Amino acid sequence: MAVLKTDSLTIGYINRGKIKTVQSNLNISVDKGELVCLIGPNGSGKSTLLRTLAGLQQPLSGKSYVNNRNVQDISLKERARLIALVLTDRIEIEHATVRSVVAMGRHPHTNWWGNVRGDTLQFVEKALDMMHLQDKAAQLMTELSDGERQRVTIAKAFVQDTPIIILDEPTAHLDLPNRVEIMLLLHKMAHETGKTIILSTHELDMALQAADKVWLMTSGGGVEVGVPEDLVLNGKFNEAFQSDNFVFNPTNGNFSMNYKSHKQVSVEGNKMRMYWTLRALARAGYVAVEKTNPLVIIEDDCWRIGPEKYKSIEELLIGLSNTVHHAD
Repeated sequence: MAVLKTDSLTIGYINRGKIKTVQSNLNISVDKGELVCLIGPNGSGKSTLLRTLAGLQQPLSGKSYVNNRNVQDISLKERARLIALVLTDRIEIEHATVRSVVAMGRHPHTNWWGNVRGDTLQFVEKALDMMHLQDKAAQLMTELSDGERQRVTIAKAFVQDTPIIILDEPTAHLDLPNRVEIMLLLHKMAHETGKTIILSTHELDMALQAADKVWLMTSGGGVEVGVPEDLVLNGKFNEAFQSDNFVFNPTNGNFSMNYKSHKQVSVEGNKMRMYWTLRALARAGYVAVEKTNPLVIIEDDCWRIGPEKYKSIEELLIGLSNTVHHAD
């Protein structure tokens, strides 16, 4: 059964009395224990959708449901027990330790005196362990790196103990190792705890690898839903990100810049080194075609054009330049 779903949901906002519709008639759902990545071009409405699903923003029409209950009919306190929301805002609390910030996630479960139940420590320690923060628990938030701070906000959302966690670009502004770690941790959290996790991201390659489902928003309207690989193979992914400046390669899931190619070359040989060779050739303005000259043969320890051998791609590019120049 779907933990969260929408029924003919139209999202947008009202600016100076005028209605701005961002997406309309959305019918999407997500099940327990799934990691869903929401991706799409800028301006397609990713943040607006997340805020609407979390109840922070009124829909223009239609409804969204959590456990078959209309989100807009649920009180703020009860909603905080159903949905944990992690926005891109940094947590800035002076003199607060990691453990104390994570414990703040138990706020929806406190009584009106502000006292927490006895299971708070158990939730906090589990969250610190899951987010690899045990050795940072006593440190101040101001002493943490951006990646560590992000793990703290996710741990705080975890101890809120909601069936749904929504995150708006949790890997923004992080370096590659931290982006990978955050995505792996979120994938693990969804699959090991049964929590439903929905996140927006611009990390397309990460989404293709980590997501159980992708919600692919288009600026033209609508959301394509499916397993990442299906959206690649049926061409929906390529349609959403069409551009004259780059192309999506469905073979490896990467985007490649659209260089202006004005020279031809044939390439054959070592398959592992082929990808990187073709990348360098494209950047230098070469397009690989069959049965033309010059012919580049990629060997295990060198590149060869006729009798000439080159020990690196840099040397190959210089050799090709000289070959083409002499041919002209």
